[in-house]
Amino acid sequence: MEKHQIDPKETDSIILIDQEKAYTKSSAALHIARSLSGGYPLLAIFLIIPAFLRNLVYDFIAKNRYKWYGKKESCMIPTPELKAKFLG
Repeated sequence: MEKHQIDPKETDSIILIDQEKAYTKSSAALHIARSLSGGYPLLAIFLIIPAFLRNLVYDFIAKNRYKWYGKKESCMIPTPELKAKFLG
């Protein structure tokens, strides 16, 4: 994250580093969607919308997700392979 000048204390969102390029918020989510199966790659069409507009929607969804979808009492414990994909 230091290489891409991302301060983890100021970033409370998803971060994707792919091919030496860093993406945050809606850009990260849409680039991740490209590599999923099913219809998710079609969401990448929203990359044509300016990031500041996409991030307004992203922030609105992030702010309200627990109200809409609920919150679980416990989280999934990741496998070692999955855990290796996340920054410590």
